[in-house]
This record gives sequence, C-alpha cells and structure tokens, in this order.
Amino acid sequence: MEDITITLTTKPSASLRASVFSAHPPSTSRNLSDVLVVFLNGLVLSRRAWLPAISHLLSSFSDNNQHPPTILTYDRYGQGDSDHDPTDDPNTIPYSHDAHDIVSDLHQLLTQFTSSSPHLPNLESTRLVFVCNSIGCPLARLYAHAHADQTQISAYLFLDSMIANTDFVSIFPDPDDTGFDPGSLPKGVSPQELRYTRSQFRKFFHPTVPNPEHFDRRKLAEMLPFSDSPSLPLIAAPGDEKPSEKAPLLTVVGHDWDEFAEQCEKGTMAVPKQVINTFMNPTWSRYNDGLLRLVHTPGNSNTVKVASGCGHFIQKDDPEFVAREIKHLLDNL
Repeated sequence: MEDITITLTTKPSASLRASVFSAHPPSTSRNLSDVLVVFLNGLVLSRRAWLPAISHLLSSFSDNNQHPPTILTYDRYGQGDSDHDPTDDPNTIPYSHDAHDIVSDLHQLLTQFTSSSPHLPNLESTRLVFVCNSIGCPLARLYAHAHADQTQISAYLFLDSMIANTDFVSIFPDPDDTGFDPGSLPKGVSPQELRYTRSQFRKFFHPTVPNPEHFDRRKLAEMLPFSDSPSLPLIAAPGDEKPSEKAPLLTVVGHDWDEFAEQCEKGTMAVPKQVINTFMNPTWSRYNDGLLRLVHTPGNSNTVKVASGCGHFIQKDDPEFVAREIKHLLDNL
C-alpha cells in the first residue's frame, strides 16, 4: 500500500490522506481490472485500521496466483491524517458538515482518483465495491442513492453497521417514565442499571455528541429512517442485445453478542453485559436483518453473518475474517 495525498478540486485549501494499492492487471478479459475496492471508516478508527485486513486480502490473491483489484482507503476531513474540512463554519463547530457533504466529497474523491488512475476506467465504468464499518455503512447507502446514475456499486460488505435510525438512548427503557413497570425487567437488570446505561449511551453515542471530524449526525435518522429501505440501486448487467439490470451483491456482518457485551462492560462505558444482551443486541440484530432486505436477489445471503469473537470493530478484532469476506465478494463479481 502506498500513502498518498489527494486535494479535491472542490476544496483546494485542504487535503485528504489515503492509502492505495494500484493493480497492474494482466492483458486478459476476465479479471478485476475495472474494480475499485473502497473502504469507508466509522467515526473512531482511521483508514490505517483496514491495513491488516488488506494485507491478508492481497496475500490471498498472491497465494492463488490471482491479480487483485485496485484498493483505496482514506481518512475523511478531520479524521486520521487528513486536514479539517475547509468549509466548516467556525460559528457552528462542533456541528459543521453532515452526511450529505461527506457523500459529495466521496464522489469528488472517486471521480478524481479514477480519472488519474492508469489502470481504471472512468468512474461511471468502474465497478465499485464498498467495504464499510459502523457509520461507513449508512454513508455507503446514502452515496449509492445520491449517485445511482453516475456509478456502479457492484458489491457491499457491511461490517456491524451503525444503527442509523436511533438516538441509542431510547433503545433502553426509561426507568423514570411514568408508565415504566419495574416488574417487566428480566432477572439481573435493575432500574438503576438502566438509568446508568442510558446516561452512558447519551454521553458517548447520542447524535448530539461532538466528534473530531465535526461530522453533524443530528439528522442522520431522518436521512435513513428504515434499515430495509430504500433498496440499494440496481446496476447494469451486460446482455446479449442490450444491458439489463441486476441487484448488487450484499453481505451483512454483525458482531459477536457476547464479545460486544464483554467489551461494553470492561471498557470505558462499563455497562453491564446483561443490559446489553437484553436490549442493545436484539435491537441491533433486527436492524441487520432489515439491511439484508435492501437487495432482492437469490444470489445474496439471506442471513446475517456473525463475526465470532469480534466486537463492533470487526476489522480490528479479526482482519483475516474481513479479508475472507471481501475475497468472497470479489470472487462472485
């Protein structure tokens, strides 16, 4: 992987940092020379968190005497090694640019990157594969619809997607609500633990919580109110007489319930495992089930895969698993 700096023509006073693997395709017709694998970060981990998975992926191609596609992972403005967004209004910080702005920046980045690549066609003819973690998954969904007429997103790998339509706090019952029934709680969960859990999730995950990117998440639930709609755009498929359309490939991966609950209990939040397993994990599981319905084709898995032994940051906890899932998608393109 090569570290590069990219300055968007739309924002010339700041730069993005990226890591790139530029494929050198063979002179054959059946290969991945027109494929660009794009990694979309969550809020916490930068592009460098993907590098172990990418290393495993490249090794798997080498071991099988195959030629890998072009790979791009980057830090958004204000994240990792990238500069802050030069259009952020100092008077509104920490709430500045939103998901629509990030999607627009991503499109400009991909347009410039593909046009300057010696091995890729222009963006409209490049087959994109999005590998996403956390908030990167809703960003991929928003991008797909914003630029459906200009891109071909052939495959998606959603690694523990952020639950985009919640404030996180309301996942847990409010013990101070007038209609709350303490007797409805399962054994091992107390009103005091619920109250504490709600305060911790409000402190760390509520959409109003600032982040170093100045990414304003307050309206994300309005942008994506449902996990199962709108469906991911169809893509062009070559036909005998004229191109037809088909659904993209989609793999949805969820975290290991016990590992995630363990990390919540032993980490900074110190939220009891029983509370997470009673309320958060079932809610997240239903959300992931909805994501599967974003595509309608027999070629896609109808079950959510579980990354055994992994918490929310699957690329960090098991990069080899992530590499295998990417390779599986690429083999099916």
